[in-house]
Amino acid sequence: MTSGVGALWSARHPLRILVKRDLAVKYQQSVLGYLWSLIEPLGMGAIYWFVFGVLYSGDTRRHLGDAADSYPLFLITGIFAWMWASSAISEATNALTGQARLITTMNVPRQVFPIGRVTGRFAEYAAGLPILIGIAAVYAAQGKIHPGWTLFSLPLAVAVQLILLVGISLLLSALNVLMRDIERFMRLIIRVLFYATPIIYPLSLVRDSGMPTWVKVGYELNPLVGIFQLQHAIWYPDEFPDARLLATSVLGSLLVLAVGWWSFRRLEPAVLKEL
Repeated sequence: MTSGVGALWSARHPLRILVKRDLAVKYQQSVLGYLWSLIEPLGMGAIYWFVFGVLYSGDTRRHLGDAADSYPLFLITGIFAWMWASSAISEATNALTGQARLITTMNVPRQVFPIGRVTGRFAEYAAGLPILIGIAAVYAAQGKIHPGWTLFSLPLAVAVQLILLVGISLLLSALNVLMRDIERFMRLIIRVLFYATPIIYPLSLVRDSGMPTWVKVGYELNPLVGIFQLQHAIWYPDEFPDARLLATSVLGSLLVLAVGWWSFRRLEPAVLKEL
């Protein structure tokens, strides 16, 4: 894996070119272009705010506490990070099948192609951070949020999420070449993960529920749970994950990366033969 990382670092220039090409192709026939990477999560945030912040405002306030006054920020923070995760997983799944010609002709590590999709979606996430900071500044000026040292959880959240997404993308991109049902299966999994992760609701809602203990334990084994707690903790210090949850997310993400990297290297000969 160490030698593979070194080879990948030496191919950083082709990776940058692939990311720029993917972004250009994605928005080349769009009038609004990169603005779509902001409009979509903001639109989703508005819908969920209407449902949970207006129609069910009583339940929302009971579980969010002080954060209920800035619920739109809570939503947008989670949705921006989720758009990065869901888009990266979805696009990385067909990163090899959709670029077969390039893969068989370019002399670069094949990991570049799925990792390029993850990096491209991160660029869209990063483009939305100024919007997020602007919304947070408005709520902070009104005294509705009180961010502190947990502002530094942003780079940690990004690093852990990047590690997890790279591992998933390597695993799924290789498997999808050999079993094309993977792409369809992941569409369902992505929908399930959205509601099985504290994105639009606080983790306390799950912990205080009447679900069996084994369900709650299984729920928190999902590395995304701790990652999104870190994302929310940027503005809400009380949401910072405890040591057990944080360790589960970090170690789980590293394990997924190791499994994804190993699986990709093992399946690479069969993948190239299939392509």
